[in-house]
Amino acid sequence: MSIKIIGAGLPRTGTNTLKESLERLGYNKTYHMKELLVHPENLHHWLTLKETGMTKWEELYNGYEATVDFPGYPWYKEHMKQYPDAKVILTIRPFEKWYTSIYSTIWQAGPQNISQKIAMMSKLLFNPHLRSVIKCVKFAKGTIFGVHLQGQFEDKVFAEKIFDKHIADVKAYVPADKLLVYDVSEGWAPLCKFLGVPEPNESFPHLNKKENFKAMLVELMEGHMV
Repeated sequence: MSIKIIGAGLPRTGTNTLKESLERLGYNKTYHMKELLVHPENLHHWLTLKETGMTKWEELYNGYEATVDFPGYPWYKEHMKQYPDAKVILTIRPFEKWYTSIYSTIWQAGPQNISQKIAMMSKLLFNPHLRSVIKCVKFAKGTIFGVHLQGQFEDKVFAEKIFDKHIADVKAYVPADKLLVYDVSEGWAPLCKFLGVPEPNESFPHLNKKENFKAMLVELMEGHMV
């Protein structure tokens, strides 16, 4: 099965909402960081992509028709080369809202103090699945904050420059007729027009608000898709 939609938007720009929307429009299934956390055994595909620019695409995306969020977004160009007929969706939101959201969720994912770290260590000793999930979380944080944001996420001015540059780079690289620059607050209309499908007779989903992030992460780390 070939990937038809490539998400180039940063995490916390409505990517989970986009995933749900695409699946309701028939793009089953849509890959998202959730999939990697539930199936951490697939991390090697992404590590290979990071190291070589290629991977075993058919094994990675077996059964999937779209990909959004991390771990796909940093390699949207490689995806476009592999799937030249795919359309690209760049999710966006105001920088201040994005920064607040990612700071209070992904940036703080994992134990934050000594007692939490000790508790996590004890769990890791007896839970090989959790150890694999933690490797995926470290891969995500290392790529997003260490590589893309160059280890300077807490410098808000610098982070905004990277945020804006990513949007500009995607717009410059992707042919205009294949690109939708999309704020999920716009609802069904622009998404359905871009995809050439009718608007569903149901309300547009709005998911993964920051106040729900920690509970969702716990479920995913235990191997439950939410």
